[in-house]
Amino acid sequence: MTLARTFSLYIARRFLTAALIMLLALTLLVSLFDFVELLRRAAGRPEAGFGLVASIALLRTPFIALQLLPFAILLGGMLAFWRLARTSELIVARAAGISAFAFLAGPVLVALLCGVVAVSAISPISSAMLSRAERLDASFLRAGGGVTALAGGRLWLRQADRGLEPGGVAILTGRPARLLGADLSTDFIMTEVTVWRLSALDQPLQRLEAPRARLVPGNWLLEDVAMFQSGRHQSTLIPSLPLPTILTPDRIEDSVASPDTLSFWALPGFIELLEQSGFSALRHRLQFHSMLTMPILAVAMALLAAGFSMRHSRQGGAARAIATGVAAGFSLYVLDRVTGEFGEAGSLPVWLAAWAPTATGLLLSLALLLHLEEG
Repeated sequence: MTLARTFSLYIARRFLTAALIMLLALTLLVSLFDFVELLRRAAGRPEAGFGLVASIALLRTPFIALQLLPFAILLGGMLAFWRLARTSELIVARAAGISAFAFLAGPVLVALLCGVVAVSAISPISSAMLSRAERLDASFLRAGGGVTALAGGRLWLRQADRGLEPGGVAILTGRPARLLGADLSTDFIMTEVTVWRLSALDQPLQRLEAPRARLVPGNWLLEDVAMFQSGRHQSTLIPSLPLPTILTPDRIEDSVASPDTLSFWALPGFIELLEQSGFSALRHRLQFHSMLTMPILAVAMALLAAGFSMRHSRQGGAARAIATGVAAGFSLYVLDRVTGEFGEAGSLPVWLAAWAPTATGLLLSLALLLHLEEG
């Protein structure tokens, strides 16, 4: 028992070292390409200097590392196990009566801890830095980006409205006069505002037209409102009308921003707020489940690395096995992207779209290890 534990810890150190080196190398490589792309987009924009582009690229680095973590575990694990097989250390361990599952306990625990730390500790840092990078990108590198690019420059919002009938909803549309990300300490303003107030059964109750609406804590303040009652063509003019809301400028910005800019700990509460405000929370639910799968995916990648690279080099086919392992990891990535698209479209349950690729990888890796152990 002591021999198996000692050997497992030895392999775990080798595995962790190789995975970290691979993560660093992949992150630097991808960040370099990202930096070059940002430089290309900044060409012809005098306000976007080299320092700004470098800052955006640096702020995006933790997010890139999180995305590459499963591949770093796969490739680093394959490198570590291939070296152990090449030096016959695994063969000696098997001859000493140590099973594959016994000496893989260490690497599996390391992969699990890497996934947990990435989700619980690195994710908040990554999301905050990515949010800052997205703001700088939107301000200096994008032309007509952000919420003003939606629906021909109009912003559409849906919220609960209990002013006319319990369970009613209000649909607002207008042109943002104050760009999100510019100054969220001031009020958020929309022009050319139209509000449809509907019953719980989506029957029209009232329509409001206003040249200007200002979002203040707890209310939309509509100015010079023309009120049209259902079934009537004549309007009633009102100088000012408050419309209760739970929306804030930050929530409006986050609702159209990428879910990657929210940390794992912030997602559950924000999903609840989105649904209360009438926004679709599919992307955020998918992101939350994807983060939940990260530790299990890391374990699956570690086991896949072991299954495809522990073959002894004298048995032949080591290069083919390693290439097959890389192809398997890439296939899992493609499967994850495909199921993610179906999940965002609502064609698949969110939990299934997020967990199916991880479960597939875990079952495949366990099958390979069982075959290797019996062989």
